[in-house]
Amino acid sequence: QVQLVESGGGLVLAGGSLRLSCAASGRTFRSYAMGWFRQAPGKEREFVAAIKWSGGMAFYADSVKGRFTIARDNAKNTVYLQMNSLKPEDTAVYYCATQAVPRGLGRAQEYDSWGQGTQVTVSS
Repeated sequence: QVQLVESGGGLVLAGGSLRLSCAASGRTFRSYAMGWFRQAPGKEREFVAAIKWSGGMAFYADSVKGRFTIARDNAKNTVYLQMNSLKPEDTAVYYCATQAVPRGLGRAQEYDSWGQGTQVTVSS
């Protein structure tokens, strides 16, 4: 099994920045891609960004494109989400997830393992 642990969330003013980390561990960790999703109270979980382990090709939701950057450190089995120019609408619990085989990267149902999430709150 794979364990994912998110960290780096917190409270920040609008326009500020945060960097989230997702550390993956397991006896034999391997996956095709990692993704970040977020969920606000009363709303469905939405795609934020994803990255392929091999090559590092990245994908972003339109709502965060140009503000967020996803990156990975293969040696550390860690994925990062650098969030700049944060807006109040970015407030949510952010989750990382792993996808074992090539499937739709923007769909939550295509991911296999999930972390417990980290809260990001952006105040105006």
